[in-house]
Amino acid sequence: MILLDTDVMIDILRGYEPAKKWLESAEEIGVPGIVVMELLQGCKNQKEQKQIEKALSSYSLFWPDENDCNRALAVFSSHHLSDNIGLLDALIAETANGVNAELATFNIKHYCVLRGLKTIQPYDR
Repeated sequence: MILLDTDVMIDILRGYEPAKKWLESAEEIGVPGIVVMELLQGCKNQKEQKQIEKALSSYSLFWPDENDCNRALAVFSSHHLSDNIGLLDALIAETANGVNAELATFNIKHYCVLRGLKTIQPYDR
């Protein structure tokens, strides 16, 4: 299982060719619900929001459960001051950990302090 981080989803939504080719060959892809919320937050109008919602409708969404949230709280508490990890990144990471998935991302510096998280850079940028 591979969950897609926001940066990878943006490449896919923009039609970035290496991202599209990688996605065609990937199996068992999902998206954290928090990533969808981040993408919707970036919409400037209703038309953009509807386009994003339509484009994401075929993906399985994964939400953090209580255990994921507790781990995210611990990670955030331990690393937000020293390593500048964001709240949403902690939740995304622990959602991936909760379903034993790799996280496809290019924001390796955001996640490198999180032991146990498996990340991949899925294509060349």
